[in-house]
Order: sequence, then C-alpha cells, then structure tokens
Amino acid sequence: MTTSRTAAIPSWTVGGLTVHRIDEVLLPPATGPWLLPDATPEVVTGQDWLHPHFADHEGILHLDSHSFAVTVGGLRVLVDTGIGNGKERANPAWHDLRTDYLERLTAAGYPPDSVDLVVITHLHADHVGWNTRQMDGEWVPTFRNARYLTSRTEREFWAGYAMEDARRQMFEDSVIPVEQAGLLDLVDIPAEGAEIVPGLRLLPTPGHTPGHVAVELTSQGERALITGDCIHHPVQLAHPGIGACVDIDPQQSEASRRGLLDSLAGTDALVLGTHFAPPTAGRVVRHQDAYRLLPVPAL
Repeated sequence: MTTSRTAAIPSWTVGGLTVHRIDEVLLPPATGPWLLPDATPEVVTGQDWLHPHFADHEGILHLDSHSFAVTVGGLRVLVDTGIGNGKERANPAWHDLRTDYLERLTAAGYPPDSVDLVVITHLHADHVGWNTRQMDGEWVPTFRNARYLTSRTEREFWAGYAMEDARRQMFEDSVIPVEQAGLLDLVDIPAEGAEIVPGLRLLPTPGHTPGHVAVELTSQGERALITGDCIHHPVQLAHPGIGACVDIDPQQSEASRRGLLDSLAGTDALVLGTHFAPPTAGRVVRHQDAYRLLPVPAL
C-alpha cells in the first residue's frame, strides 16, 4: 500500500513544549469492528458527539496510525513508531506499506538522526514498525543515534511468550535488530510511574499488554497524556468497558482505562490519542455515568 499525507504537521502546545503528530496512515473502516467488537453501530451512533470526527453516521469508527514527537528535558523524543514501511504483516492494512512517514517526521523538525529517545508504549506491530528500516537487505535501526526505551515487564513478557509466526516476524524485523545494536533500554515502572527526564513520565497502564505504559508530559503547570493503547478510540470514554480484541488481560485493561479516565476527567490535561483520528486531542469531561472528549484542534 502506498500512501501520502502531505498536509501541515499538526501540533499542540503544553506549557513550553510543542507536541507534533507524525501521521502515518488512516486505518480502513474494517479496523473498528475487528479491534473493538463491542463498539457496535448501535453503540457508536448512540453517542452523537463522536460524529463527525471520530465516527460516521453509520457508526463506523475512524482510527489512525501516528506517532508523537516532542523535545522535552533536552531530549528529542519520539513516542511509538507506527507500522513501518515494507514490513511483512498478516494484517492487510499493515502489510508492505509505502508511506511518507520519515519525510513528515523530518518536516516536523525531527530528521531520524536527530532523535535522541524513542519511547515504545508496548511491543505491538503498529507501535514498533519504524524502529527499523531496510538497508542493503537488512533491517537496521532507523534512529541510530537514539536510545529505544520500553518497560522491562513488557519485554520480559514477550520473551517468555509462545509467539505465533506473525508476531515472531515482527520481533525479528522491528525489535531484535534494535536489541542487537545495543540500543534498547528496559525500565522498571513503579505504580507512581517513572520519570525519564524532567517533564516526561511513563505511567503503568497494564492490561492491553502486561507492560503497557502511557506517557505523561508536563511543562509550566500544564499536562498532556499520550494514551498508547490503553484507550484506542473515544467511544471507550462513553463505554469504558469496551475493550480491544487483542487485550491480553481484558479486566486489567478496563481497570487501567477507568483509572486513567478518572484521573483526567475535569482537569485541563490534554489527551493525545495514539489511534484517535483528527483532531486527535481533547479534554476529558464527565458525562452522565461515564466520560466524553471535548476536542482540542491542532495549531
């Protein structure tokens, strides 16, 4: 699949920080029913605030693949790396992409060799793909001057997991080359989170995977939260019990999601959804017995 998204780079300010959304690809309409099977058309159309940004009139969810780039604590940081180009994937929507992701990253002011830190919320194929790119027939780290960072719990879980062929392929082309290059750092994430540098903290949000983390950014009294896959889509604000078909521990995933939403509701924190379609960002407010997202457009 060849795609190009050449519009201006969307960004948001958080105190003295500027967070850039690095678009990769819009996900096809079939993604929603597969990923969030309990988000039926009836459930989705019952939340009119999801239209037009996050769903259509027929209840089909809009989902996106993108990363976030920000300079914080003196480091040029990329949060998650999407699906990647030229990767052999079982999911047809992810297979053998040809996107302008690196051009967009460069246009945002983050050429690959300038990135200092890659934060990986969890080790799924659509979050690690641009960890590597192919050169001379080999998969090599895309961000050769960066440290790659993920939860120790996350990496150790998959090390002991009986992987199916598709997942093993993903590790072989997108994780193991980074490890072999000596660029992967594993971090212990306590309950209160782990500060990586001032202004960047990893928060434990297990369930989707055992070591999943969300990413908190703070500056000048302002706060933003990058969800990773703790929340895939805003419909889960209205129905926090809706989980993803690929959640390792659905009950824990729901508990993490509810805890995160409760901590965000009614605050000025900016929520940046890793798979939220544009406008992508918003603030969580309580609504009836759950929540909704008030969109915050990009600059």
